[in-house]
Amino acid sequence: MNQSDSRRKFLATGVGAAAWALTPAFAESQDLAALTLKRASELLRSKGASPVELTQASLKRIEKYNPAVNAFITITAESALATARAMEAEAQRGTWRGPLHGIPIALKDNIDTAGVRTTGASELFKDRIPTEDADVVRRLKNAGAIILGKLNMHEFAYGPSSAVTYFGPVHNPWALDRISGGSSGGSAAGIASDFCFGTLGTDTGGSIRIPSSDCGVVGLMPTYGRVSNRGVIPMAWTLDHVGPICKTVEDAALMLGVIAGYDELDPTTVNVPVPDYGRALKMQVSKLRLGLPRAGFFDGLDPEYAKAMEAAIDTLRKLTASVADVQLPPAVSAQTIWGPETYAYHAKWLTESPEKYQTATRTQMIQTNNNVKQEVYAEARRQVDLVRREIRKTFTTVDLLITPTMKVPPATIAATLNPPTPNPQAKASGRGNPGAGNLNSPGAFDVYGLPAITIPCGFTNSGLPIGLQMSGAPFAESTMLALAHAYEQATEWHTKRPTLRSA
Repeated sequence: MNQSDSRRKFLATGVGAAAWALTPAFAESQDLAALTLKRASELLRSKGASPVELTQASLKRIEKYNPAVNAFITITAESALATARAMEAEAQRGTWRGPLHGIPIALKDNIDTAGVRTTGASELFKDRIPTEDADVVRRLKNAGAIILGKLNMHEFAYGPSSAVTYFGPVHNPWALDRISGGSSGGSAAGIASDFCFGTLGTDTGGSIRIPSSDCGVVGLMPTYGRVSNRGVIPMAWTLDHVGPICKTVEDAALMLGVIAGYDELDPTTVNVPVPDYGRALKMQVSKLRLGLPRAGFFDGLDPEYAKAMEAAIDTLRKLTASVADVQLPPAVSAQTIWGPETYAYHAKWLTESPEKYQTATRTQMIQTNNNVKQEVYAEARRQVDLVRREIRKTFTTVDLLITPTMKVPPATIAATLNPPTPNPQAKASGRGNPGAGNLNSPGAFDVYGLPAITIPCGFTNSGLPIGLQMSGAPFAESTMLALAHAYEQATEWHTKRPTLRSA
């Protein structure tokens, strides 16, 4: 029995129907799949809904709309419902693991899941089945989360569109002819489509924040070393981050609280205590000092993006103590790092099975690596360490940095796959030119190693979302989350969702 047949069987027969029943008033007035993670968790705790009901609601929505969006590569309906029944039984016995207990989530398909294929969206790994969970998956399962499946992405995270994938392009839920952004495109599109209540993505040069901005959701890249990368197919060890993509800042804070922490088996993690990120949302923001690094980041903005940014900054002025322009230290090109590091991981397969890579991925991997000489990479790697120390000085005069997440709207899938000229989205992400700098792209913050979050701040006249980025000092996620939450509460952009149609 294939996965689709299995899923239909479960949904049709209601196997594992919840012992808790929704009250008729709630069932008629609410779409369970549309709830935020926090609201769903509260509903489970009050027995207004059950883990099985939440899981069934998610699977039904995936069944109906995923063929059009193509956010999922693998859907694990049977195991998800089995876990949901187990979490429901625990709750009935009075065991409560925390806010993710009984919550359906999904994972980017470069994050290992024991017994479930993890492909990196590539033909090369299309049958790859890990034997161990990634550290973040272990933490999520221990917290009671229900894994719905694995999400589509740009092949091996090596691009900003999620159109280059063995499993077909991810479509932006706001405009199906547009890219979702990448490389965590399925994660962002899945959240925007209400397929689940939380997702994980990875970020090496903007890959959490780019698709989150393009799909109108919240994407959080933690401080480098805050979350373990162990068990994640690497793109570049020096720059890789794992983080949540969610419907709200509060949801992202809850997920970060679960996945953050020291991993003694991952040398990139740092043994820094994990605060209560949910409590951080109650922090006062009126004394915060904000910095605007206009040089580079604000240059060349699409007019509609510029208008949305100025409106967002006006709102932030009313919430905080001050807003002032700042200058950031130059960041080396992220591509100078990821070119050689990505190639080092893939060299064996690029030699033995080059045909199993998408042409664009294979070509870019080889070209980017060949364009970076050994001595250039070595110096760039040293500069990363230096600039991660230097950037800390910025936060002696400001508490948070404010920038646009992206500069231009997402391109069409057709133009991305058959570009007559260099893709403006790729150029804006810093991935269009291996020799490009990073001060004009989300990738600068991967180099700095800083935490960064994107939140919705407006829409274009054609209805495409626009993202606002906030970044803080190393391990200052709490401050960043507090202001992001305050902005969210002062606006309504995060409440808007696309109107989907089935394929």
